[in-house]
Amino acid sequence: MRTLFPLAAVLLVACTGGAPATTNTAGGGSASQPTTAAGGHDMAGHGDMADAAAFKPLEGAKVMFTEPADGATVTSPVKVVMGVEGAEVKPAGALVAGTGHHHVIVDGQPVEQGEVVPKDDTHIHFGDGSTETELELAPGEHTLTLQFADGMHRSYGRALSKTITITVGE
Repeated sequence: MRTLFPLAAVLLVACTGGAPATTNTAGGGSASQPTTAAGGHDMAGHGDMADAAAFKPLEGAKVMFTEPADGATVTSPVKVVMGVEGAEVKPAGALVAGTGHHHVIVDGQPVEQGEVVPKDDTHIHFGDGSTETELELAPGEHTLTLQFADGMHRSYGRALSKTITITVGE
């Protein structure tokens, strides 16, 4: 058991490390996300870590966008403020009951319960526990889906997601 502890510590540091970023870009087909954006990462290289603990749903909690409002017309960069009630925001890496962290999905759908949230240009991770950011979005109508997930990026499903529609002006 003692030989596994250093590996677990390294994985925990790797999962939660990195400087928080406040600017992400998404939308318009030319989106990109810095690899250190909000400390996010995918589960590649973790082996069976995602299966190491049984997924535990979070009951009675809800997520919301504090900003922008559903139906708002905004300019880019878009300030996004995320909230949660009935749970606590904690950085990724550890499984702690009643906690999780945010992901914003641009022009996409919620992630099914228990599935790992992908990391790509449309799935923006906030594994450092951030609750606000700015997104560079192309002009036009966009949906933003807030998805809450556990410490290993496993989605709490539609019950802990919220989708809004915004219009980005010229």
